[in-house]
Amino acid sequence: MANIYSLDGKVVGKIELPPQFSEEYRPDLIKKAVVVLQTRKLQPKGVNALAGKRKVAFLRKKRRAYKGTYGRGQSRTPRKILSRMGRRFYWIGAFAPQTVGGRSAHPPLPEKNIVKDIPAKERRKALRSAIAATAIKEIVEKRGHKFKDVPIVVVDDFEKIDKTKEVQKVLESLGLKEELERTKKKTIRPGKGKRRGRKYKKKKGPLLVVSGRCKLLYSGRNIPGIEVSTVKNLNVELLAPGTHAGRLTIWTKSALEKMKEENLFM
Repeated sequence: MANIYSLDGKVVGKIELPPQFSEEYRPDLIKKAVVVLQTRKLQPKGVNALAGKRKVAFLRKKRRAYKGTYGRGQSRTPRKILSRMGRRFYWIGAFAPQTVGGRSAHPPLPEKNIVKDIPAKERRKALRSAIAATAIKEIVEKRGHKFKDVPIVVVDDFEKIDKTKEVQKVLESLGLKEELERTKKKTIRPGKGKRRGRKYKKKKGPLLVVSGRCKLLYSGRNIPGIEVSTVKNLNVELLAPGTHAGRLTIWTKSALEKMKEENLFM
């Protein structure tokens, strides 16, 4: 059983949690399912097929006029003419992987299979396990969230709020003022990562789960660290960011009822 809170933060009733919340906690399956989702966002990458091969380079063999490469104490490397001064030629290595300006030995290929897969039963079990982890206080605390009790279930009027300020007031009345202050902060990433489009690091805040299309989908997403999702669109990465389960999740009453009635993720 879980308490149902009003928009003022008062307990107005109780609700029986769906059977999905009784799933065994499996961090190994959760991590596997999140990694599978992350690989689907990767973009294939590879070098140009002619990279390092555009130079006319060859290995000088023995001739009558001169011995070429053989017997002259030079490595047998394909070479090209760098410059010519009168009858003298200057040769440098080319084309071979170990030479300056040569091709790569084992370059990345766009044909490589970088997308992983997971059986459907394992994926659903991982999702149920991630849902169950949101109701275990010790696991949620381990992620660094600041709260009073879990799970947090709110009345359906929460879905009708269309202003971000009002959503913020409701979250503060639920005892999440310290949590909102925690997610508001952002720090600068150390090292070279700040030069690669990810200069700032932000904390993950609460996840709001609603029953369907509603105004809260748009008014709640403007608060730093907060994400809003319908119960049907839940996935493991939303519930366990970075493969770590136990994200602080706020459910509406109708979202839990819909999960139970439609037997989702079973």
